Amino acid sequence: MTWSGPKDLKAQLARLWERGELLRDGVTGNARFPLRLTLKVPGSIDITDRFDLVRAWASELAATDPLRLEWQEVRHRVQGTQRLPATAWIDSLEEALAWLGKRRELDRFSAQVSATRKTLPAVLPWLEKRPLQALELSTEWPRLLAVVGWLAEHPHPGIYLRQVDLPGVHSKFIEAHRGVLSELLDLVLPADAVDAGKTGFSQFTGRYGFLDKPTRIRFRVLDPVIQVVAGTVCPDVTLDAESFSRLGLREKRVFITENEINFLAFPQAPDAIVIFGAGYGWEALAKARWLESCAIHYWGDIDTHGFAILDQLRGHFPQVCSLMMDRPTLMAHQPLWGREDTPTQRELRRLHPDEASLYDDLRHDRIAPALRLEQERIGYAWVQAALEAFAPGSAKGNDGMTHCFGDRWDVGKQ
Repeated sequence: MTWSGPKDLKAQLARLWERGELLRDGVTGNARFPLRLTLKVPGSIDITDRFDLVRAWASELAATDPLRLEWQEVRHRVQGTQRLPATAWIDSLEEALAWLGKRRELDRFSAQVSATRKTLPAVLPWLEKRPLQALELSTEWPRLLAVVGWLAEHPHPGIYLRQVDLPGVHSKFIEAHRGVLSELLDLVLPADAVDAGKTGFSQFTGRYGFLDKPTRIRFRVLDPVIQVVAGTVCPDVTLDAESFSRLGLREKRVFITENEINFLAFPQAPDAIVIFGAGYGWEALAKARWLESCAIHYWGDIDTHGFAILDQLRGHFPQVCSLMMDRPTLMAHQPLWGREDTPTQRELRRLHPDEASLYDDLRHDRIAPALRLEQERIGYAWVQAALEAFAPGSAKGNDGMTHCFGDRWDVGKQ
């Protein structure tokens, strides 16, 4: 049968609920009710061939609360005049939600709307746009409003999240609701109180004027002659980015590696330090302008993302050279090849010709599908041989590294 039964009519209301329409009316004031539902009724053939079923259908609808039916008389040549449902109505939102078992949800949402109208009416468009999400947050809604209201009164607070002093609100609460808070704050705060250039969860604090935890840069001194900490020899040091920017180790060699064990085991080298590249972006290093006078060597994985990181680093320091990210190193370690999960295909404009050739072979699977050689798989003896080029008086290269030493990269020296 194609006639509309109680389940079909209830499903029409359920779809309105699932789209948030029934709750949204509480914000907009839309007068949806009385609501006429779509009712498919039996035809003349049904009355002839299925008269008992038609009568049972009409009785079931008549007994269904909260449906209000309008009836019409149908004259039939066999069964005579019959009185059958013609239209079905739900007279109120309360009746609709009672039928769906959502009356408590309506009460909670109505309380949210009422509280928002009194305290932060600028947030009402969010309730209209995302009523079901708002309902899921009904328990947390007072605290969310409190945070938004506090920031409206204290734009550019210049404090850490943990310093926000509101009842029931702690830094983990704000961090856990950054997505929702961003949408609410963007509705409430004036444009000059929002740093529109900072987006996403990770930049929430900067977007709304909170203090970020300082980015830390870890490095090891590779030459005992270099004195960074008085009384120590080749220390492993961690500094905030601002302090690192004031080190002033001009005209040194700087190695950067992404793997911590490689960082810890990196051999000593004259006039050099090694930086552990994990845990911060290149923007932190870019603050250290003294690096512009240094010869910088980047050692990353031989895969598409490794070259993308190299390309990005050169955006800040064009003199950067790759280290052990070349074809000889790749081919010498074939038994240790792996697969890259999600290779990148984008164009990289800052690669040197040999690097670009290898990158193209990797991204187009010319050597092997999704080929990857992780830097930690490269043998220690190979690393030592590559670094021999930096020994005092050495003018030789090594098949396992890019030739970026010598006069070409003696930055700042005459």
